[in-house]
Amino acid sequence: MAFTTYTELKSVVADYLARTDLTTQIPDFITLAEVRLKRDLRIRQMLKVATASMTVSDSTVALPSDFLAIRDMHLDTNPASSLEYLSPSSFFSNAHTTNLGIPTKYTVLASEFQFAPIPDSAYTVQILYYALPTPLSSSVSSNVFLSTCPDLLLYAALGEAEPYLINDARIQTWAALYDRGLVSLSSSDESSEYAGSPLVMTTL
Repeated sequence: MAFTTYTELKSVVADYLARTDLTTQIPDFITLAEVRLKRDLRIRQMLKVATASMTVSDSTVALPSDFLAIRDMHLDTNPASSLEYLSPSSFFSNAHTTNLGIPTKYTVLASEFQFAPIPDSAYTVQILYYALPTPLSSSVSSNVFLSTCPDLLLYAALGEAEPYLINDARIQTWAALYDRGLVSLSSSDESSEYAGSPLVMTTL
């Protein structure tokens, strides 16, 4: 059965489980599956671009509300100025965190980006990041997980039923299918990112 909506996904999960007493738990299985995917998956369909305005003499900018992980960041100057990520320890050791100027480095602290040098103007920063898809619900019929990797979402949801399916041999099968699908999708996504690079011929 093909499934492209939240309602259809719930029906497929129920069919796979072959249990009539888990109807009220199935939405929870799907929610937990989405939690698992947000930890395991980083693919280009999850990428999102956001812009933010820096404030003069303020070294911080709030993370986007749906932020999962950073991919790239630059200042919207002419030409664009790339910003280098540093771990918090390297940032405070090497990034001139008390100086004013054009920011060249950044780190992530709790729910904020922190920049150095401290902005001396109201620069605009463009952020490319992996975003958390809007969770499926009765009012959200599809999202990136369901449209891009419905198989992973299904197998993850089935795996979350394990506490109710004690000693059910199918759990291992679903877990293996999830792991195989995750590796395959991640590999495919990585390949597609570089598929457009031109071939370079070398002479030995």
